[in-house]
Amino acid sequence: MQISILARRTGVPVATLKYYLREGLLPPGELLGATRADYGESHVERVRLIRTLITVGGLSIGRVRTVVAALDDPPRTRHELLATAHDVLRATHGGRPHAAAAHERETTEQLAATLIELLDWPVDPRASAAQQLAEVVATAREGGWSCPDEMLVRWGALAREIAEADVSAELAAMPPAEALHHAIVGTVLTDPILVALRRVAQEAVSAERLAH
Repeated sequence: MQISILARRTGVPVATLKYYLREGLLPPGELLGATRADYGESHVERVRLIRTLITVGGLSIGRVRTVVAALDDPPRTRHELLATAHDVLRATHGGRPHAAAAHERETTEQLAATLIELLDWPVDPRASAAQQLAEVVATAREGGWSCPDEMLVRWGALAREIAEADVSAELAAMPPAEALHHAIVGTVLTDPILVALRRVAQEAVSAERLAH
């Protein structure tokens, strides 16, 4: 299909598609001439993925480039695959920038080790998800919220239940690129649902406990 048809199929303007091509987010089509190229269904899927990552996930162009690079060269094991998904999404979920000073990185690593020990989970404190947890807990504490250990353990138990549903057996049967796509897009699309559910649950508990 021509790029104009790709634009109609995806609802993305031709100018934006050309931008994605220049930025390396979208692979080039099959050349039919000096100024014409043919695009296939894989391009339709890739454009929809890019739009989801940008509009729903809030990823920058640079982070989307990291995502598509990972999809084009997925890691060997499913566990590494999940770590890759966490790493490429980490910058969109708060916390400190990756380019923090050395002493800040050391403090983050120490806090991550403390939190993982508190939760008693088989997770490497150097893992991206553990580092992100330390960053957001540190940010909360700096903002004046003490974030008590007992609350973290309670939240952790609830998060573990969600993770049991997230890390499904189907991931093991998927091809690596498809499994990574599932992990990344699934996280991008469901994180807002979990946040919204928390808000609704707070409304429900508040009505039950405080409305009288």
